[in-house]
Amino acid sequence: MERHEVEALLTLAEELHFGRTARRLHVTPGRVSQTIRHLERRVGVPLFERTSRHVALTPVGKQLVDDVRPAYVQLQAGLARAIEAGRGHDGELTVGFVGAAAAGMVVDAEKQFRDLYPGCTVRLKEMHLGDAPQRLRDSEIDVMLGCFPIADSDLVTGPVLLTEQWLLAAPVGHRLARRSGVRVADLAGEVFLQAPCGLSFDGTRQGPGAETFQEILTLVSAGKGIFAVGAHTARFHDRPDIAYVPILDAPVLEWGPVWRASNANARVRGFVDALTGVTPR
Repeated sequence: MERHEVEALLTLAEELHFGRTARRLHVTPGRVSQTIRHLERRVGVPLFERTSRHVALTPVGKQLVDDVRPAYVQLQAGLARAIEAGRGHDGELTVGFVGAAAAGMVVDAEKQFRDLYPGCTVRLKEMHLGDAPQRLRDSEIDVMLGCFPIADSDLVTGPVLLTEQWLLAAPVGHRLARRSGVRVADLAGEVFLQAPCGLSFDGTRQGPGAETFQEILTLVSAGKGIFAVGAHTARFHDRPDIAYVPILDAPVLEWGPVWRASNANARVRGFVDALTGVTPR
């Protein structure tokens, strides 16, 4: 298989949309369709089921994706290591972060990294809740510190650097606001705001959507819904109109570094090492 065929196959398998696949690969949707048809002719069977409203992998397509992806990721990582072998740490590194806890750790890591590698310019960028993985794929950022899990096959997650309890953010007049703790069963029937990286619970009702953390807090304070947040929120975003209540039986929230498998260069590895040595604030 040619490289462009592999990239078209794996990207379409993730996006299940020819337009989004074309944008990620910087080609036209027609080019993606042509590449997939050519590949299907070589295999002899359809790899995707597609209609005007639906794209899905066939069983043969899924098997091919599962067989090809590990080799492609390994190849990309090997090429990146070979290219970076002679480059060292000099250059530029763009680091993304989501949330106040991540911001503090990123700032501390940046200071350590800058002392070790003064030839590298580090740029820090705050991400919206849901766009960080895509900005990694689009090479707008090189590495990010965000919440797990990250399921994207072309992204690599590093070690867990911070764990914290989930809290329920609710307006002070809410029926659960004065409790010392709540359980998941207590949340049944409640209206939950919709946002990327949010924790979902069975039996809750869908509320308004939000794209930024400040938007979430504003909607909570206005009584539009409740939301699950990390424990650091109570320290960095203490507000008289919002109560933070521990969710006693929710899984812990984990934070760690994420980067592209094809971009595991010396600068990224150096910054991940710096993050690993930082004590959460």
